[in-house]
Amino acid sequence: MAATTAEPMGSLPSRLEICTTAPDIFYLPELVFGGLVWILVASTHVLPANPLGWVMFVSVFCFVMTFLWMIIFIAGGHKNSSGWAAADFAYHGLAAFFYLSASVALAYITLLKKSGELKTYQIDIAAVVFSYVATLLYFIHTILSAIRWKNF
Repeated sequence: MAATTAEPMGSLPSRLEICTTAPDIFYLPELVFGGLVWILVASTHVLPANPLGWVMFVSVFCFVMTFLWMIIFIAGGHKNSSGWAAADFAYHGLAAFFYLSASVALAYITLLKKSGELKTYQIDIAAVVFSYVATLLYFIHTILSAIRWKNF
């Protein structure tokens, strides 16, 4: 089969199309799992404050930014610009990196607190699992956004 010279140009979805396109379908799971990390870490006694403060910052920052990003895409504020495709890749790459660092810190702190109260330990384990799931979702979104940006 001969190669075609006219490749289809990539496009950014608007309105409810974000619920059916490859990288953008991850917005809602990112919000759900990021929100669960936020809720679970906030529901326990935050000790030590520094690493868990970073986890709270990451979960709140990524939750708010992903929600705003999703609203911009739903509203069509990107105007199908390649700059927005690049920004989408950059934001999700940064979010994946932030969540990975927060997940490692949260797992380490949870490991140190395993001799404490069982209920708190179980909540922290759930937060660690959801944090790694959020990391995976942001990483997959980053890869798919990079492919879309490359084909734009």
